[in-house]
Amino acid sequence: MHYLLIYEVVKDYATLRVQYREAHLAYAKKAIERGELLLGGAFANPVDGAVLLFNANSPKVAETFAMNDSYVVNGLVIKWNVREWTTVVGPWATEPVNVK
Repeated sequence: MHYLLIYEVVKDYATLRVQYREAHLAYAKKAIERGELLLGGAFANPVDGAVLLFNANSPKVAETFAMNDSYVVNGLVIKWNVREWTTVVGPWATEPVNVK
């Protein structure tokens, strides 16, 4: 199943994240190596949030990631939530449909 971890961030996030970015990216890399994190990144213009796509059996994987992410721990993320995402098209779709 796919889960989206959605971050709402502080106003000066792009500037403030610099000091925590190395830890955040190292943490994300470990999740990628475990096969949990597929994609992630901040919104552009404006940089007012971020989304990370997880492949997991439950939302706990994404929730645990958020609770231990340096951006969350250090207050750059105002609010986060995890949403199950039903993916039906594309190479990583978990519930593919036959597109004609």
